[in-house]
Amino acid sequence: MASRRILVVGSGGREHALAWRLARDPDAEVLVAPGNPGVEGTLRCLPIAESDSPSLIAACQAEGVDLVVVGPEAPLAAGLADALQRAGVKVFGPSAAASRLEASKWFAKELMREAGVPTARAEAFDTLDGARAALRRTAPPYVIKADGIAAGKGVRVTSDRAAAEDFLASCLERDRFGPGGRRVLIEEFLEGEEASVMAVSDGERFVLLPAARDYKRAHDGDVGPNTGGMGAFAPAESVNARLEDQIAQRVVAPVLEAMAGRGTPYRGLLYCGIMLGPRGPLVVEFNCRFGDPETQVVVTLVEGSLADLVDSAASGRLGRSSIRPGPGSTVSVAVVDRGYPERVEGRGRIEGLDRLADDPGVLVFHAATAREEGVWRVRGGRALHVAAVGPDRETARLRVYRALERLGGEGWRFRSDIAAARERTQAALGAS
Repeated sequence: MASRRILVVGSGGREHALAWRLARDPDAEVLVAPGNPGVEGTLRCLPIAESDSPSLIAACQAEGVDLVVVGPEAPLAAGLADALQRAGVKVFGPSAAASRLEASKWFAKELMREAGVPTARAEAFDTLDGARAALRRTAPPYVIKADGIAAGKGVRVTSDRAAAEDFLASCLERDRFGPGGRRVLIEEFLEGEEASVMAVSDGERFVLLPAARDYKRAHDGDVGPNTGGMGAFAPAESVNARLEDQIAQRVVAPVLEAMAGRGTPYRGLLYCGIMLGPRGPLVVEFNCRFGDPETQVVVTLVEGSLADLVDSAASGRLGRSSIRPGPGSTVSVAVVDRGYPERVEGRGRIEGLDRLADDPGVLVFHAATAREEGVWRVRGGRALHVAAVGPDRETARLRVYRALERLGGEGWRFRSDIAAARERTQAALGAS
């Protein structure tokens, strides 16, 4: 295929990883909008907000962009893919109507019931009195989710009744998540092991990327509040060929068929959060975009042309043979503000980061950093992700933590147990 220009939309670690991997394909020139200071060191960034559809369209036309890959969920839910398509720009990412799979957890539950997709039982409430009454009928642990997009913090899993009621009030009375929290779901608690399975779809056909496992809780031992993700590893050994086939046939295929039947075909990346337990794979959540932090590990294990794959999906003629799973394993750890997620200070300093580029098999994907007077500063909750590739998970894990040990500074932290010996998670944790 002739050389093509690809614009990756977004500013986080996921977008840095996507842009890095797409740029490795020999026929792809990659731009990023708006990107971040870490991306600027290697790729050209356009200073355009991900929510600014008119400016993004104008930039695509001025720059001769052949394909747009949208990273974050908010612009997709707001209709960015629709606007780009109306302007004649090819885009990898679902329409606003299809993005409801993430933008409304209750919509996703209703669609799964319609399609016969296995998932946890749930009820939806838009009044605090109704939700409290349901809580009284529910045995702990309680699983409560804001219905809409909540930046990775809209889920509470707790055995503390008072904490559960406070979370309900924060959504339904204190408007903590705005429109995304004005309806809540109280879900059945699921026990098992989590896995993240991402499917690239052209609206009808699909191909699965290597399965991953992410860590949502803020602190070691899977305790503390939910976050956008503290780290991940891939491949997830728990998803063997048999389970992968079950997820493809019992989850992805019927969801795509149901979406097409509603007149809203799903063309883009469908993220399936899965709980593996005694009842088989159950859907915890859907996301309408690449996972974060799963992307930071999965793209390192994809051989072939990722650019060909997403281009073919966006064109409606999926090229399944474009990619294949590569060998080895990757572990990624998020470096976060020391108060994340409750009290982000944005004043941390990270020393020695540039030296990691010399470490074999180590990669750094920036998210919320700034370069000031030769020093990398923490400017948001998740500042960056340090990843390491190895022939197996333990080797990759040792590499990434050795790299992290070389960093100095203050005002930041990371979990020390990412990709440790396999443990069983005991909560239906949703990322948004």
